[in-house]
Amino acid sequence: MEKASELREMSDEQLELTLKEAAENLFRLRLQAETERSAAPSELRKSRRLIARVKTIQGERRRAAVASIPAAKPVAAPAPPAIEAKPAKSEPAKAAKPESAKPAAKPAPAKAGQK
Repeated sequence: MEKASELREMSDEQLELTLKEAAENLFRLRLQAETERSAAPSELRKSRRLIARVKTIQGERRRAAVASIPAAKPVAAPAPPAIEAKPAKSEPAKAAKPESAKPAAKPAPAKAGQK
């Protein structure tokens, strides 16, 4: 079992090799667990955790590499063209309906208990 401090001391190539070996070992252990009784079920957990540690360290290194690259100066985007207000279309005026043409409103029904 390798500790995270030991893994951090490894080179990228060594980490990649360790990851590959741990993944193959995990595969063999899973196959063994399905086909016969596994002698040490805790070995599955250890392999999974080793894989997680290696991937975590690889991710840390990747993020550190990206952070160390100087950011390019952002280029200002061109300003969007000014939007001009379009004149409203002139529609012919609609003839107003006379008041007598509207239907009469019905009175609301009285509620129970009210006079």
